[in-house]
Amino acid sequence: MEKRIKLGSTDIEVSRVCVGCMSFGKASSDFHEWTLDQDDTRAMVKTALDLGLNFFDTANQYAHGTSEEYLGKALRDLGVPRDSVVIATKVYFNEGKLKREAIKREIEGSLERLGTDYVDLYQIHRFDYDTPIEETMETLNELVQEGKVRALGASAMYGYQFHNMQICAESHGWAKFQTMQNHYNLLYREDEREMIPICRQYGVSLIPYSPLAGGHLARAAWDSDSLRSKTDAVARRKYDATKDRDMEIVSRVHALAEKHGVSMSEISLAWLYAKGVAAPIVGSTKPRHYEAAVKAIDTELTEEEVTYLEECYHAHDVSGAR
Repeated sequence: MEKRIKLGSTDIEVSRVCVGCMSFGKASSDFHEWTLDQDDTRAMVKTALDLGLNFFDTANQYAHGTSEEYLGKALRDLGVPRDSVVIATKVYFNEGKLKREAIKREIEGSLERLGTDYVDLYQIHRFDYDTPIEETMETLNELVQEGKVRALGASAMYGYQFHNMQICAESHGWAKFQTMQNHYNLLYREDEREMIPICRQYGVSLIPYSPLAGGHLARAAWDSDSLRSKTDAVARRKYDATKDRDMEIVSRVHALAEKHGVSMSEISLAWLYAKGVAAPIVGSTKPRHYEAAVKAIDTELTEEEVTYLEECYHAHDVSGAR
């Protein structure tokens, strides 16, 4: 498989693995306790770059903004030319959500923290029920026209919401979304019903978050002794309720990994590539996880193996869209 892919209809070329930067930033009890400090962030960014990864995804509220700060400083410390990396960030979990003044304020804050005068991909983190779609899409279009943003993306929401926002942009001649960062993995496939077909209709690239289901698809046991496994309440809310049923899928991933002589992460990510995903977002605190993710690009599954992984899936409650 090619090591690079273009996002949507843009000329923005990214690695087939995106570095999830929620792992970077100042640890805190009111965000995450397991995030990496500046020195460890720099080391992880260097590992990613050495492996050929050029795509980094963060957000204005990750670690209260310090994720953006740590990423920007790491890239500068490593002497990375700005045009050699693709930086994505987000807006929504902030005062005003997706109102015009909020978006205008938050992009400036993100640019300052990242230490750059533009971001390659600016994503709305969720759908805003309190702001007219036209207000949000017009403001985002202005950022593109001003050169502060190269392309637009969206994240977890309902399919009809994403469709309506695309129609709004299209009808006004404004910039449309080029990517969808949705919740998608072997343990959560609800977006196959509507969101993913809509994305295919519009030529939107899928860059799913939580591709390894918070680590559950990367190990044979449900829990581990890692700090994240012990303290990540968000992951527990997303997955623990369906543990008993989902362990059958985990067991099948483990069996295929044994058959291929690879890690479970490679099988789980290879399944996403088989489903047409552009670049899964892999967050990690350990270099070996990036290494496994890169190996997955060349791990091919047969149609029978894909069916084997999928056939015991049960419908889940919606997780991601608000």
